[in-house]
Amino acid sequence: MPLLKRSGKPTLQYDIDDFTDEWKNAPVLILQHGFGRSARFWYPWVPYLSRYYRIVRPNLRGFGASPLDFDPNTGYTEEGFLEDILDILHEVSPDAPVHYAGESIGGIIGIMLAATHPERVRTLSLVSTPLTIPKHTQETFAFGHPSWQEAMRTMGSERWAAAANASSRFPASADAAMQAWYAREMGKSPVDSLVGLSELAKKLDVRAYAARIVTPTLGLYPGNGRITRFDQELVGKTIPGIRMVMLPTEFHAIQFLLPEQCARHVLYFAAQHDGVVCDE
Repeated sequence: MPLLKRSGKPTLQYDIDDFTDEWKNAPVLILQHGFGRSARFWYPWVPYLSRYYRIVRPNLRGFGASPLDFDPNTGYTEEGFLEDILDILHEVSPDAPVHYAGESIGGIIGIMLAATHPERVRTLSLVSTPLTIPKHTQETFAFGHPSWQEAMRTMGSERWAAAANASSRFPASADAAMQAWYAREMGKSPVDSLVGLSELAKKLDVRAYAARIVTPTLGLYPGNGRITRFDQELVGKTIPGIRMVMLPTEFHAIQFLLPEQCARHVLYFAAQHDGVVCDE
């Protein structure tokens, strides 16, 4: 569990999963989590990917095992997230571009990275990634409170996560134990981190970044997604040459509902651009 300590900047933690052959010098594939989650949420993908790629799972500043060692009221910025991912890339792949897969806000960071530093990104995979967080979504996340932020402060991380699970992430038929685990894991996120990141998220608009992307891009989205339905068509029209794949659910957490399908789409997309044989 490497820890990246930087003078005057937040400390970052990331996990590495590598079952590749040592003599092949396999490329890196970044898996970046979304709002309120952590690197742990990618565990169902690792078996499908880590035989062929060195998997790096960063925790966003203030989430997972990345400590809240900064002021969350001012410490969540577009520039800060770009600096974080670039510093991690310098550690794990200083001389070669990486493949990047991000879910939700993790995908938004990937859009900014690919647009501003195309030389560092071999392929980009977007998983349930919006271009903005529209007012309707923010109102949904408020769950009857005056604001999204007030809901998280009042309900706490775990109760808020459970409510979000039921409203947009999972169908009612999804495994109850899985949904409870998901809420407990999100419940480990400090409320201050959730509120600080949400203040940035509600202002994010990466449409201009998306139009600049030249990196080969894959989009994995739920059909008529409950969170992303406002942006899915726009994503397809904005990112040049993007390959869009619509998965058979309307619920947002496709990376967890359909991990094998998602992981294999990302694997084959990355391998296609590397000329890597990814079936044994």
